[in-house]
Amino acid sequence: MARSNPTIVNDSFAWRLALVYAAFFLIVGWHLPLFPVWLTARGLDPASIGFVLAAMQAVRVLGTPVGTRIADRYGSLRAGIVVTTLASVVAIAALGAASGFALILMAAVTLAFVSAPVLPLTDAYGLKGLALRGKAYGPVRLWGSVAFIAANLTGGVLLDRLAPGNLIWVICAGNCALAGAAMLLPPMREESAPRSAGPHSHLRQPAFLAITAAASLIQASHAVYYGFSTLDWTAKGYDGVTIGILWALGVVAEIVLFAFAGSLPHRIGPVTLILIGALGGILRWSAMTFDPPAALLFPLQLLHALSFGATHLGTMMFLSQHAPERSRAAAQGDVSTAGSLAMAAASALAGVLYGASGTAAYAAMAVAAAAGGAFVLLAARFVRNSSPQR
Repeated sequence: MARSNPTIVNDSFAWRLALVYAAFFLIVGWHLPLFPVWLTARGLDPASIGFVLAAMQAVRVLGTPVGTRIADRYGSLRAGIVVTTLASVVAIAALGAASGFALILMAAVTLAFVSAPVLPLTDAYGLKGLALRGKAYGPVRLWGSVAFIAANLTGGVLLDRLAPGNLIWVICAGNCALAGAAMLLPPMREESAPRSAGPHSHLRQPAFLAITAAASLIQASHAVYYGFSTLDWTAKGYDGVTIGILWALGVVAEIVLFAFAGSLPHRIGPVTLILIGALGGILRWSAMTFDPPAALLFPLQLLHALSFGATHLGTMMFLSQHAPERSRAAAQGDVSTAGSLAMAAASALAGVLYGASGTAAYAAMAVAAAAGGAFVLLAARFVRNSSPQR
């Protein structure tokens, strides 16, 4: 089989793919802190900014399955990546030129819609290409995490050096870099799928549905951490440097895991990795319910390598091994969409629970991770039942 016997060696696929991941997460790292500041400079009040951001999130949930299914229908993942990244450049340029709430909202949701499929398409393309070359996903994907840290570090400098009204062009430059990197991706020979495999056959696979639920719940268990940990640590007297180190530790731990992903023993398959992620989340969030001191916060942040990193790697490995050929992009997009919906629900719950009790909020996240672990065990049963009997 092509997946177990590499057919392509010694080409530039891995580093070109790494450039795409780096450019994508550079945009994310700049967009998060800079975009709201630019919206303020454009005269939008907090309520209007919140509406624009919420509308963009909602449209991404729609754009992902639409874009990935179109790519599957026309049978070219690379073309899908190139088209969506070029469309994103046009949309961000239009957004930069827009003024007034209505035009900004229209341009922003257009940007969200056309850019939503980029990461799922890149993952689907990358998983297929790396498998053909016998290469691991983690050492390539880690460059996205490195770029995200770089964007976080440079974002603060840019906020100090640039006029707020010009910040959108930094994000635009990132989109241009992403489109350029996408065009460097090599073409990939598309394989014909078995006639019995329908275009959405992954939605009829119990193992796929269980893995999707497991990954979504475990990743959604980070909602309190993503949304409220900085506020929580600030209220407890930690300074900005300490908080920055705590955040950086989590990403560095994730990078280390990705770097060594190719050296993991073969017996550690996707289901085992996601189960490790669930256990990491249970331990991490359960410990946070006891309001740990700083001496324990630092090692607890290292568990990000498990709660996020192992879960992500396991999910990608499962898709690489089990996604039907004719619906690779759609399968990737559906996992992404499910994760976004779960994160949105968990974030809303986190806000309510954190307002009432930080302890209760983290306890709820531990329960979410445990529920994800239960779905992993269910997926393991489905995988065993679907395996050919010897």
